[in-house]
Amino acid sequence: MKLGILAAASLASGSLAASVRSTQRRADSPHVVRLNIWRNDADPIQTHALRRRQTVETTIDNMLTLYFVNATVGSPPQEVKLHVDTGSSDMWVNTPSSEYCSAERRPCANAGTYDPAHSTTQKFIDNTFNISYVDGSGASGDFVTDVLTIGGTTVEDLQFGVGTNSSSPRGILGIGYTTNEASVLRDGAKPYENLPVKLASQGHIQSAAFSMFLNDVDSRTGTVLFGGIDKSHFTGNLVTVPIQKENDKFRRLLVTLNKVQFDSTAVGSDLALAVLLDSGSSITYLPDAIAKAIYEQVDATYVEDQGLAFVPCTDRDSSHSITFTFDDPLSIVVPYSELVLDIPTSRGRRPVFDNGRAACLFGIAPAESGSNVLGDTFMRSAYVVFDLANNEISMAQAAAAGDGTQSDVAEIGVGKSAVPGATRAQNPVTATQGFTNSGQNVTSGAGGQESGAGTGGSRSASGLARGAKAAAVLAGVVTALATVVLT
Repeated sequence: MKLGILAAASLASGSLAASVRSTQRRADSPHVVRLNIWRNDADPIQTHALRRRQTVETTIDNMLTLYFVNATVGSPPQEVKLHVDTGSSDMWVNTPSSEYCSAERRPCANAGTYDPAHSTTQKFIDNTFNISYVDGSGASGDFVTDVLTIGGTTVEDLQFGVGTNSSSPRGILGIGYTTNEASVLRDGAKPYENLPVKLASQGHIQSAAFSMFLNDVDSRTGTVLFGGIDKSHFTGNLVTVPIQKENDKFRRLLVTLNKVQFDSTAVGSDLALAVLLDSGSSITYLPDAIAKAIYEQVDATYVEDQGLAFVPCTDRDSSHSITFTFDDPLSIVVPYSELVLDIPTSRGRRPVFDNGRAACLFGIAPAESGSNVLGDTFMRSAYVVFDLANNEISMAQAAAAGDGTQSDVAEIGVGKSAVPGATRAQNPVTATQGFTNSGQNVTSGAGGQESGAGTGGSRSASGLARGAKAAAVLAGVVTALATVVLT
């Protein structure tokens, strides 16, 4: 995990404050909160290797996500950079006095830290914040409430974790269901109002709903729009499908995938498969048979001991596509170019095939025993609206990348059919497979023992025991019987 973060290098140049711009809202303007997010190139191979390792909690693994937002916390404001993650639900930040952040190399300097002692508005709740890996890495400390300013909007009394003990340089902005919060899964605690819910309860937006536009693979920026949609970011109509329950509870952002098609060839039909929409996953994870059927279509080289596939980088210019069909009439087409990922190591080297051709990572991997996840390689082709209040997700085909100057924002309202212009899918299918005991094994209390906590959590919690052989990957070595080698 830590090597993957270091491979990302610095997050962005310049002051954090320069990216936190105040938004003046006219009286007739939609009540929305816009977050401008940007992508940072964490190594997707290292991210995948950590998924294969047996992990115990959601938010630490999410340190390897690609999308970040600037924010300030406390009074006076303290600047932080946070990973935006739909697969988890807690926000947490590092504190400068932790042993990790105060080390000589100052690993937390780029992302910023928060010291509650220097904030006049912070309120201590308890010391039960605790997130950990089975290998002992993680974060623990206090729950507090304080002021958060993000996207030009100030949120009062937001609860979040403070990592007084941490092994990761950046915090997380989890924006999923409150029922997926660590304290709920670990201790059976009552859910607290996380950012989407707090924005609604304080009147910044009408309901706990947001839309996400990651832009295409060649773009560096995207947007998260709380309380609204931007019609300029999608084509066609938004189609609404129900979020799928797990153990009779809404916990993760799961929808039903019914068909996968490579060009005109079906590689998976009548699936009724639960899949997780997760901005915190660099690549997409599908059932093994479907992933390998796609590999046959594209003539990918599958590296079995790493669970990854490679294709020639020149394939990026191919006109092929993969179509994901949900409930009728919702389908999202992912161009092949979105699935061919350049993967230089931190030393600038790139894998090559034994014939000397440059090798790129293919953006779909077998789920093995873990959750099926529609990660960034899918989400960059979709405009996704997460309506937490109504337990629904709406999607449309993402529009081509633009300069962001032609926004057409509409407010998400309250009650049923709150997403403007969205139509409901006909005869939605209830997922019958793909549910995993993602078992967020979280540490019970500060310094406590790890214990199973049910079936919640994000794709990182569902890493499960994957027979990890991550050491070679983390060293930047990729081999497949000498078929793929690193120059």
